[in-house]
Amino acid sequence: MRRLPPLTAVEAFVQVARLGSVKAAAEALALSSPALSRRVQSMERFVGRSLFDRRHQAVVLNAEGERLLTRLAPALDALAEAIEPGAGESEILRLRLGVVPLYASQRLIGGLRELRTLHPELHVDIDTAAHPLVRLNEGLDAAITVARGIDPTLYSRRLEETKVVAIASRELVEGADAIRRPEDIARTTALVHRDLPEAFSVWMEAIGNLDIQPAAIDQFDSGQLMLDAAAQGLGVAFMLEMHLENAHNDALVRLFDLDVHSPYSYWFACRRAALVQRPVKVFHDWLFGAGEEAQP
Repeated sequence: MRRLPPLTAVEAFVQVARLGSVKAAAEALALSSPALSRRVQSMERFVGRSLFDRRHQAVVLNAEGERLLTRLAPALDALAEAIEPGAGESEILRLRLGVVPLYASQRLIGGLRELRTLHPELHVDIDTAAHPLVRLNEGLDAAITVARGIDPTLYSRRLEETKVVAIASRELVEGADAIRRPEDIARTTALVHRDLPEAFSVWMEAIGNLDIQPAAIDQFDSGQLMLDAAAQGLGVAFMLEMHLENAHNDALVRLFDLDVHSPYSYWFACRRAALVQRPVKVFHDWLFGAGEEAQP
């Protein structure tokens, strides 16, 4: 039988990874901070590599740590459930999740059937109202949002990085009056989402011409309506590459073959203390465990 690390070291690693703080993890496990640090170091010695980047008053998982957390956290949770007195299959867990509407429709809903199969006890209340991070203190357990970055007082983990792309109707790239060069943007309307306010300027900066001005800039607070407007030829939408890929709309095309890194990413976030709650832990571990393969 292969040698295993001490269970206390595994538990310490998972708690620090989830809470992002040695102090918070120590409090959750009723240990002193030095004692918890020793357990984490024991785990790192066992695997033979560092699992965290140490920063002032915080520890952040590195790539090795993230891979290990994805494998260990579900197993540790399953062990805890197996030995918990009175734990039953019929217990209902409820997660109140704030999520960006377009992500919910394009990515999340398609994966919830898998989540229900794996964890039939977990039910997810989906809230697509604005400002989900603010409402983590007003009833939401967790959030999936799009942003440049997340307040470091919250636990957060990036879902994926992506690119900014110009999306237009196929009819705008065909015919005598088609958009063929970036300069042709001056003849059309730029469509910009309120959650991606700098997407257009970032794209323009990447092509090296900030002097090009569209005929107008129209603001949207709905990603789906923005895609619909682009499909109807009402303008060029500056959104994320994943939005086009998951639209599955043959009327939409990507303008120009430009590799523009997005300053915006999708993030999972919650209060650090919430990550020890079972509904949040189950959803978090499924989201990132499935994310490497199925990407819900």
